[in-house]
Amino acid sequence: MSVGELTELRYEVADGVATVTLHRPERLNAFTMTMAAELAQVAAAADADDAVRVVVVTGAGRAFCAGADLGAGPETFSDRRSRERPPGPLSEQIGGFPRDAGGVASLPFAALRKPVIAAINGPAVGIGATLPLAMDIRIAAESARFGFVFGRVGIVPEAASSWFLPRVVGISQAMEWVATGRVFDADEALRGGLVSRIVSDEDLLPTAYELAQEIVANTSGVAVAAARQMLWSMLGAASPWDAHRVESRALVELGEGPDSAEGVAAFLEKRPARFPAKVGEGEVAGVPRWPAPPEDVTPG
Repeated sequence: MSVGELTELRYEVADGVATVTLHRPERLNAFTMTMAAELAQVAAAADADDAVRVVVVTGAGRAFCAGADLGAGPETFSDRRSRERPPGPLSEQIGGFPRDAGGVASLPFAALRKPVIAAINGPAVGIGATLPLAMDIRIAAESARFGFVFGRVGIVPEAASSWFLPRVVGISQAMEWVATGRVFDADEALRGGLVSRIVSDEDLLPTAYELAQEIVANTSGVAVAAARQMLWSMLGAASPWDAHRVESRALVELGEGPDSAEGVAAFLEKRPARFPAKVGEGEVAGVPRWPAPPEDVTPG
């Protein structure tokens, strides 16, 4: 899947890593409908591209994302029923209401079969704080500041974050941050489990790329793709038997594939593995694509 012309993002692929850069630096990368559509587009492109093993998401300039663009003033959130929407997912409805643009942007990253690393620089507020929740690894620069500020502007969290946030940090920490709406620093984010590490601003992207290259150089793409889908989907499973069922099939299918044979041979021969299998399209090792869209998503 090719990426068309982008106006509010930058997208590059090199050495197995796709870099997605939110690119409205003059507005601190404030979120718009255009950005939502472009994020969904590049996530789908990265998923379909066998040249991409890992995705890194960051912001241009001195911010990751300062939240929704409030250029419309007090009417910013009041026209969700009537506002003109571009074709595609943003024009769809769910449960009879227009889909939240944050969810349109975040859920394609949740559905990716490649690991996603958020390299968070500067302010990450509102959608800037919720968008990375659908990503796998969040690394903060020392300058990072976070805020689930929705209650302070009279709305609720979006981007499917009421599902993601309690699972990432626990319900108590999630409610503290959402109920107060306060902006907090990278140290508090680390203590609360929102990010896995803090690095200097100049080390942020090098650290993200070093981690990405560790994945690219040492692991099977199909194995990681299957594992990513299993780990996220099992957060909502009713029983460990659900995990046992999926893992049993995946172990059989991957064990019969070329990457398993190559991985064992490389280990025994004490050499780097050269995994040949491609992720391709559809299910990997019988693991269902996740999250599956519900039946009440309909055209607008």
